[in-house]
Amino acid sequence: MALELTGLHHLTAITADAPANHRFYTGTLGLRLVKKTVNQDDTSAYHLFYADGLATPGSDITFFDWPVEPERRGTRSIVRTGLRVNGVETLDWWRDHLQAKGVRVGDIIEVAGRAALDLEDPEGQRLRLTDDGGKGSGNVWDKSPVPPKHQIRGLGPITLSVPDLAPTRLVLEKVMNMHETGDYRSPDGEGHVHVFSMGQGGAHAELHVAVQPNLPPARQGAGAVHHVAFRTPDVETMHEWMERLRSLRVPSSGEVERYYFRSLYFREPNGILFEIATDGPGFTVDEPLESLGESLSLPPFLEDQRAAIERRLKPLD
Repeated sequence: MALELTGLHHLTAITADAPANHRFYTGTLGLRLVKKTVNQDDTSAYHLFYADGLATPGSDITFFDWPVEPERRGTRSIVRTGLRVNGVETLDWWRDHLQAKGVRVGDIIEVAGRAALDLEDPEGQRLRLTDDGGKGSGNVWDKSPVPPKHQIRGLGPITLSVPDLAPTRLVLEKVMNMHETGDYRSPDGEGHVHVFSMGQGGAHAELHVAVQPNLPPARQGAGAVHHVAFRTPDVETMHEWMERLRSLRVPSSGEVERYYFRSLYFREPNGILFEIATDGPGFTVDEPLESLGESLSLPPFLEDQRAAIERRLKPLD
């Protein structure tokens, strides 16, 4: 059986205002803060993980908090983050809710055969709520301000922009074993978009690639996406992916211990950073499920630096 990714694992973006980011993603979008930790490569910066009620792999949108200028939009980047909900009625609810909150939000549109609603967070992070028809996982959070039937269920699809499809397609199909399952003309000017699916597909397992040769390269900053991660079940399959990349001469980070999961990083030909991450051990490895995200969590190798790290971090509330 061919080695396959099982869907989207998480997406990591950039904020320059962690307190406002926390208010928007928990208060307006109703997601659960499931892990409050730091960037393991830059411990002066928060790494905030928002997810569904059970912190399920595939439901995480995460943020590095860096004091940077706003992003310069362009190609060679991840340009829109999909978040799954269930039903057109739910999209109606979200449009009204977001308008009442003063959020920049569009009209309900059709994207790749699904109803969708585009919006931006306060820093210009481009998001899309997509009706997944109830397919894929989703676990409610009983403390969310969003009613259970309207809560965000997880990630997907994610949209990239590239100037030339051919080299990216080669990596997606021949290295990552995805398959092209459709294409469409974007209703919001993203151009000709190609849909690539993992495994059995579905909104939780799709990457949409917009071909935009006339745009300048993006420059990362606040409101930008840093990288997208894809799911693999366990360390054994992670090692298979490492060997596959090595055999195909794709440069990679090798295995990286992130404590909550193991990771493998590499860049596709347009410079967009990809990660393959294991489903486990998960966020309950150092906190009970009922109190996830309520205090600062640090992996064991940073624990002896806790006092210094905490002094540098600003309060989220």
